[in-house]
Amino acid sequence: VGTIFVHGSGMNVVAMPVIGDISLLVALTMAAFAVLFGTRHIDATEHQDGLMLAIATESLVKLAAFLAVGIFVTFWMFDGPASLFAQAMNRPDAAAVLSYTPKFGAIFAMTMLSFFAIILLPRQFHVTVVENHQESEIRRAAWVFPLYLILINLFVIPIALAGLTTFPSGKVDSDMFVLALPLSVESHFFTILAFVGGLSAATAMVIVESVALAIMVSNDLIVPLVLQQRSRLITARADVGSLLLTVRRIAIFVIMILAYLYYRSVGEAQLAAIGLLSFAAVAQLAPAFFGGLFWRQGTARGAIAGMTVGIMVWGYTLLLPNIADAGFIGTSILTDGPWGLTFLRPQSILGLDLSPLAHGVFWSLALNIIAYVTFSLGRAPAAIERMQADLFVPSSLTPVPSFRLWRTPVTVEELSTTVTRYLGEERTRISFENFAASHGISIAPNSDADFQLLRHAEHLLASAIGAASSRLVLSLLLRKRTVSTKAALKLLDDANAAIHYNREILQTALEHVRQGIAVFDKDMQLVCWNRQFGEILDLPRDMIGIGVRLDEILRHHAGRGMLGAGSPVALVRDRIDRYAFASEPFLERFPDRGLVIEVRANRMPGGGIVATYTDTTPSVEAAEALERRVRERTTELTRLNAELARAKADAEEANISKTRFLAAASHDILQPLNAARLYVTSLVERQGGGEDARLVSNIDASLDAVEEIFGALLDISRLDTGAMKPEIVSFRIDELLRQLEVEFAPLAREKGLELVFVPSSLTVRSDRRLLRRLLQNLVSNAIKYTRKGRVLVGCRRRRNRLRIDVCDTGMGIPSSQKKNIFREFHRLNEGAKVARGLGLGLSIVERIARVLDHKVELRSVPAKGSRFSVEVGLSAATAGVTTRRDVPRVDAGQLAGVAVLCIDNDPQILDGMETLLRGWGCTVRKATDLTSAVAVLEDDPVTLNGLLVDYHLDEGNGINAIIELRRRLRIDLPAILITADRTVRVRDEAKNRDVPVLHKPVKPAALRALLAQWRIQRVAAAE
Repeated sequence: VGTIFVHGSGMNVVAMPVIGDISLLVALTMAAFAVLFGTRHIDATEHQDGLMLAIATESLVKLAAFLAVGIFVTFWMFDGPASLFAQAMNRPDAAAVLSYTPKFGAIFAMTMLSFFAIILLPRQFHVTVVENHQESEIRRAAWVFPLYLILINLFVIPIALAGLTTFPSGKVDSDMFVLALPLSVESHFFTILAFVGGLSAATAMVIVESVALAIMVSNDLIVPLVLQQRSRLITARADVGSLLLTVRRIAIFVIMILAYLYYRSVGEAQLAAIGLLSFAAVAQLAPAFFGGLFWRQGTARGAIAGMTVGIMVWGYTLLLPNIADAGFIGTSILTDGPWGLTFLRPQSILGLDLSPLAHGVFWSLALNIIAYVTFSLGRAPAAIERMQADLFVPSSLTPVPSFRLWRTPVTVEELSTTVTRYLGEERTRISFENFAASHGISIAPNSDADFQLLRHAEHLLASAIGAASSRLVLSLLLRKRTVSTKAALKLLDDANAAIHYNREILQTALEHVRQGIAVFDKDMQLVCWNRQFGEILDLPRDMIGIGVRLDEILRHHAGRGMLGAGSPVALVRDRIDRYAFASEPFLERFPDRGLVIEVRANRMPGGGIVATYTDTTPSVEAAEALERRVRERTTELTRLNAELARAKADAEEANISKTRFLAAASHDILQPLNAARLYVTSLVERQGGGEDARLVSNIDASLDAVEEIFGALLDISRLDTGAMKPEIVSFRIDELLRQLEVEFAPLAREKGLELVFVPSSLTVRSDRRLLRRLLQNLVSNAIKYTRKGRVLVGCRRRRNRLRIDVCDTGMGIPSSQKKNIFREFHRLNEGAKVARGLGLGLSIVERIARVLDHKVELRSVPAKGSRFSVEVGLSAATAGVTTRRDVPRVDAGQLAGVAVLCIDNDPQILDGMETLLRGWGCTVRKATDLTSAVAVLEDDPVTLNGLLVDYHLDEGNGINAIIELRRRLRIDLPAILITADRTVRVRDEAKNRDVPVLHKPVKPAALRALLAQWRIQRVAAAE
């Protein structure tokens, strides 16, 4: 707070006179406030609810003020965080802050110091422990405190950047940015608000800290010193409580004056630097603090040595540079080291390159820990230290003896009078009455105070004057009463009775546990046991007694064969090693008795072991039975899995055999079907009108249906066997859409539907043929199952993919049937009434999409329509895009004069092909194989325009026949391969020879188009 006034006046802290210094007035005011609210009660554990309410209110005021100023600076002065950061980047100081790369050492050091401060600082302990009412408050603080820290730090960086951006370098101390920023824009409201927040931040921390430190100083420094020097005066004084309150009040003022003097001495040092320096000093308590909690070997000697070394190193590495910067000593020691030893420079010992804070924390804590461990291990812990270690780091569950019969030479009245001097008569009386009621006893003033009452009085005194002073007060009280011989004997008898009493309790407890328990000393001799130990191990009476060695018991078992087969000496040595060194329990089996015993041996700190023996026969038998059942189940499961695998393999083999049969039989089936198609096409083209033409047209339609069915079955067969391999190329999707439009436009017009294809200029990557077949099935179904309305085919771009939509206004598909319609031979009842079919179209769509790795989606509303969507990958570039030029449609008469050689081993197909081609005006020669073809050409020489060759011939195949005929004719004669074999191998073989392929049954239109290309090539060659 004083800093605020000093910077507001523009004066230097050191240059200001002490008389009239506002900082001194502030320090005295806060000291008075702490005295009024923090020293009203002598009991240090009594809650100061008024003080805590004031501190909590100040904390909320501080948070509200800081958030308000942060919002004002960020959003009012700089129009938001973006504007603030943009302006900060144009200022070197602010930009340096933003571009600063924090060092791990400094971050780690500050985080560790903050952790230690939360636990070790007096004010944190006072608020967390002393002022705590119940456990729920700690649970609430576990999330409220971190939330408070997040909120209070929310605008730290924006305010810091705003200060560096607004004020020239060094003009305003960074500690004053919160106050200086509103003041710079003459915002009096936020300036006052910032001042109030700063006042709250300073006073809350200082008041709690001063109260806690005053209690520590009075209880642990002043009072023990006064008690030792003036014990008679203190003992005789009627009211020591007022003296303690006076000591605490004086301590508060002294602490405030010392803080003020340090504030003036350090000059312009930043508050954050002062706080971190203090945190580093408090951190020197951490090794002894955590060591006492978790390490049994830690001693008071080690703790004092560690803290002494740590404070000395802290003073050398952190405090000394701070004093030098303040100008009290020269800075040469910082640059040259003591006596010119540069490797001992306070901020770079041994050349360690760390930030000053991380460097000081590292060396002080490291040497602190080394000294603590070294001095602790240098001497065995004292009795009191071992007792303390048992309280914090218990090594066993041994109960603390209760000396219920031991009584002191001090009467209850004397003990009560002593406590009254410090706590007052009322509280002492109530406390003693509560003690008597809780223990069910009556306390007479003239009776001797027993040990429990003495401990209770010690706790009462500790709440007022601390543990050290309370023990000192009671020791002075006991020292006044000289113990006589009679009293000493009485004390000895009581102690002996207490020992026997506790031994009886311990033995009774051991006899009532289910496990056998035995204790062996460091020489492995039996010293303690219970009844179950002998019963479980079936030991004779002469084997159970003090001094019986463990190896004697084991030899007894080995002689009876209870340790298994082998040499008794080796078996005994193995068991002794297990007892001495095994960290995990082990099992002993006694077959003659049918028992399984679990043995657990634990080493004792002073040597020797404690062994427990548990009869685990039922659990072991249950585990073995379970393991046996699991083994049987596993065997059965393995057998079932093997049978299932065989059945699955048989089913897959049957499916493959079925598919192979279908593929093989398709050739024989398609041969006559191909011949029928050729004959019917010839009849269709030759018939005019009349009843015969209608019959021929019906036959043609029936053949179309049969071809569609066989084509679908073959496609499914090839897709299921993996014979259909995609050829992924890049092509314009618009080409495919135009082909589909030409193909389906007549069918749509025939049904009175509007067929709309939306053009697209995008390029996709897919198999052109398979994608076309997929879209053919979707468009065909859309037209087939739409009674009225329209069918729309369009594309939508979705990032790096293209979605092709086929939409219709048909009957729609119920949600429950959306998966079923993709199964083969599955049709909707309503759809079966509208159009004929087998239900294979969508099954082929699903299989083709799986082969192409294209996603197919369906959205449908019953009675309104459906939308089938196919997602295709877009091509990254148009380079290498394949195009397909449309072949102009030709009439049959345009093929007049085209000479064709047809080769097929089926005479009916040859006859049908000849009839069809002659109807188109072609000159036809026929042959059944290569030999007959050569003979035909030799007998009737003619200039051929091309070859129509079946792949499967009686001798060789069609590809070889084409190659041989081209060689004989010495011309690259055009050829068409006609086959029912749809395998990839045949297609690739034909492609390598530049031979187009037509699958049986042959589509006359496709054949006519290819023949027309021959005619065009012949005309071009003639010209």
